Amino acid sequence: MLKGKLRSLGILLITFLASLSAFAGEADINLPDLGKVSFNLFGSQVSGYALMYFGIVVCALGTLYGWIQYQQTKALQVHQSMHEVSDIIWQTCKAYLFQQGKFLAILWFAIAACIFYYFSVLQHKGLGDVIVILLCSILGILGSYGVAWFGIRINTVANSRAAFSALKGNALNTLMIPLQSGMSVGLLLVCVELFFMICILCFLPEKLVAPASSVSPSASRSARARCASAAASSPRLRTLART
Repeated sequence: MLKGKLRSLGILLITFLASLSAFAGEADINLPDLGKVSFNLFGSQVSGYALMYFGIVVCALGTLYGWIQYQQTKALQVHQSMHEVSDIIWQTCKAYLFQQGKFLAILWFAIAACIFYYFSVLQHKGLGDVIVILLCSILGILGSYGVAWFGIRINTVANSRAAFSALKGNALNTLMIPLQSGMSVGLLLVCVELFFMICILCFLPEKLVAPASSVSPSASRSARARCASAAASSPRLRTLART
């Protein structure tokens, strides 16, 4: 058992030495050129951009499904007292959302200062590029905030309808009402995030989305050379590698 642990430790150490020059952040992710790649879809070649645009259509359909599900849930039968209780809960949650929105607006200025310092001072990006990044951060916050708003609204509506359905003894509807409302919230969340991701890939400047290379070939060769040198200069590592 001790020999196996020592072997694993040696492999981890060698891997760490090989990856020293490969540290990078999310801004250094190397993405393919969507105009130069294609996919075989139902026997025909589809370009990367066409696939992304189709993804936008899927996001719109998912958003439409969430809205239709909300309207259908709202149209279900509900007892007046239960409806009033749900409305009180919604008003309380709405007041909480407004307070959270104010807090996020204040917090964003601190985040924006960090973003500006990182990309402008440390990464040496132009003012226009930094402004685009800041605008994207605002859109991301608004997207999450909107999904939270929708989720609280449809769930407060679904709770009173599910409770009334339980009083009527309809077990299937009592199960399906919260299940469908939860599905609509989850689908809307995925659609919003996917929409932003597609817009970033398709419409933002390439220099902000896909750097030329996250790790150069020379850096990779240098890392392999250092790893081999470290293994050759250490008898202990050679022993661990052999065992």
